[in-house]
Amino acid sequence: MKILVIGGGGREHALVWKLKQSPAVDRIFCAPGNAGTAAVAENVAIAASDLPQLRAFAKQNDVDLTVVGPDDPLAMGIVDLFTKNKLRVFGPTKSAARLESSKIFAKELMRAQKIPTAQASTFSDSKEALRYCEHLKFPVVIKADGLALGKGVIIAPNIASARSTIEAMMNEARFGDAGRRIVIEEFLSGTECSIHALVDGKNYRLLESVRDHKRAFDGDEGPNTGGMGAFSPADNWDAQLQPQFESEIMRPLLRGLAKEKISYHGLLYPGLMITSNGACVLEFNCRFGDPETQALLPRMKSDLLPLLEATIDGKIDNCSIDWDKRASVTVVLASAGYPGKYETGKVISGLDEAAKLESIQVFHAGTKNANNQMMTAGGRVLAVTALGSTIAAARAIAYEAVSRIHFDGCHYRRDIALSAVTS
Repeated sequence: MKILVIGGGGREHALVWKLKQSPAVDRIFCAPGNAGTAAVAENVAIAASDLPQLRAFAKQNDVDLTVVGPDDPLAMGIVDLFTKNKLRVFGPTKSAARLESSKIFAKELMRAQKIPTAQASTFSDSKEALRYCEHLKFPVVIKADGLALGKGVIIAPNIASARSTIEAMMNEARFGDAGRRIVIEEFLSGTECSIHALVDGKNYRLLESVRDHKRAFDGDEGPNTGGMGAFSPADNWDAQLQPQFESEIMRPLLRGLAKEKISYHGLLYPGLMITSNGACVLEFNCRFGDPETQALLPRMKSDLLPLLEATIDGKIDNCSIDWDKRASVTVVLASAGYPGKYETGKVISGLDEAAKLESIQVFHAGTKNANNQMMTAGGRVLAVTALGSTIAAARAIAYEAVSRIHFDGCHYRRDIALSAVTS
């Protein structure tokens, strides 16, 4: 089979790496890819948002299956376009992807199905939003309705912060059209957890649990990022939470989508807050997580390709997934200044030294090859994943590998998975 993976980050490198292991795969393309995917696939110089060119490439090269990594192409309707052109593709339709591309749509569906989530109000007028904030108990969470590269969620600790956030989103267009409408919701106390599910329209298979670290700095300080690290299994997920998650979140969600005449096929993962009352939904994501995928796929012993195919065909209930019992820890290496302004073009050294360690996989995100040198080319540069008999063991190996990699301004959190070791 010929496979096309769309995207150019660490998640896509992990998907390419895993799909390459399938005996049914003959050739893999990645558009646009990065320096890491170039080592295991054929990079194609087409942007993930250039839907007409991606369709043309898939047609011209007789691609058997396209796997969509990022959220933007899904929100733009790439699955609808490919399906219309008789091209097989993994991911939800534009209508189904509104679960992620519109926070307001997701909130309304959850409210209708009584899915546990934070109380919230939605606004399209900044003056109304500002007046609403005057009567709130802080902190509160302010979200851009649309997609904002994982950075459109702000926790406002006080009224002054709320005002400046609303101004920036709605009147200064910090997130473009994504912030024209906003959601203001109560702040939930607890710990976060991500549960990925392969959904085939009616049924689903859950993947192993994983925890993401969204804040830029140690101790969960600083701005939200696309994710600074992850570990699996999550230390706040257990067999008691799963029945509640399935009965109160997954099944009502599918029921609600069916009422909207939406058939969801693809990867769905609710970002959860584990509270004293159980799991509550923070948001829905309609694609593999990043960096959660980099922590999950090294633990997946099963062939990924048949699972994706079964999801498309409505047969995921016939599948089982075999997992490595070892834990995984992923540490993201970012450019100085990320998620704000950052410089690129820094030489990366030590990758070969890191790779010599047992049970290590380095996934590339913002990298490029230039003049026979590996260079930085983005905010999140690399994701270093280690497997170990325990979280503590995996963590030690991951940070040993990180210590061997260098580039000017390299920034990473030093407390990834620390809570699972010290708790």
